[in-house]
Amino acid sequence: MDNHQSLSEMAYDNIKRKILNLTYAPGSFLTEAKLAEELKTSRMPVRMAVHRLQIEGWIVADFRKKMRVKEITRQDVLEIFQLRSLLEENALKMIFDQEKTWEYAHRIEEKVVRMKAAQRDPYEWERADTEMHMEIVSIYGNERINRIYRGNQDELIRIGINAQKETGYVREVLEALYQFVEAIREERFLEALDILRRDHLEAGREMALSKIMG
Repeated sequence: MDNHQSLSEMAYDNIKRKILNLTYAPGSFLTEAKLAEELKTSRMPVRMAVHRLQIEGWIVADFRKKMRVKEITRQDVLEIFQLRSLLEENALKMIFDQEKTWEYAHRIEEKVVRMKAAQRDPYEWERADTEMHMEIVSIYGNERINRIYRGNQDELIRIGINAQKETGYVREVLEALYQFVEAIREERFLEALDILRRDHLEAGREMALSKIMG
C-alpha cells in the first residue's frame, strides 16, 4: 500500500465515522478543502476517500458539484424497518422451532452485556444494538442474509443516533432486553415476540420517523 492509499484509507475511516455519528449531519455540505484542513492532510487522499464514499452513497453531489451528506429519508426508515421485521420476527420463531432457546438466550445475553457497557456512547450503543439483532438473524445460517443485514448496519447506526434516544429510554430498553432473554430461555415465545416487536421494531421505527422532517 503506497502513502496516498494509506492516507486515503485513514481519511475514509475518519470521514465515514463522522457521517455515521452525525458530526457531519445529514444534508450538510462538505468541501475537499475543509475536510483536508480538518484531517490535516493534502487534498489527494481526501479526494480518493470522498470518491469511495460517493460510490457507497454516503456523499452525494448536486448539479453544481456541491457535495453534501446523504439525507435520511422516511423511505429509508420504512424500508429498513420493514426488512428488519421480516427477518427478525421469523428468526425468533426459528430459534424456538429448532429448540435452540437455551443457546440463543446465552448468545443474545452476551450482546446485551456489551450494549450495557456502551450505553453512554451513542455511536457504540447503536453498533452494539445492531450486533445484538444480527445475533438473532444468525439462526438462518444464510450468508446472503448476513450480508444484507451487514449492508444496512451503518445506516441503522446513523438512523439510531439521529433518533436522539434519551438516557431513560436506553435504561428501559436494557431492562426489556433482559426480560427478552429470560422469555427466550424459559421458552415463552409470545412474550419474546411482543418485546422484540414493541420495544425494538415499532418503537425504533416511530422514534426514527419523528426526527425526520416532511
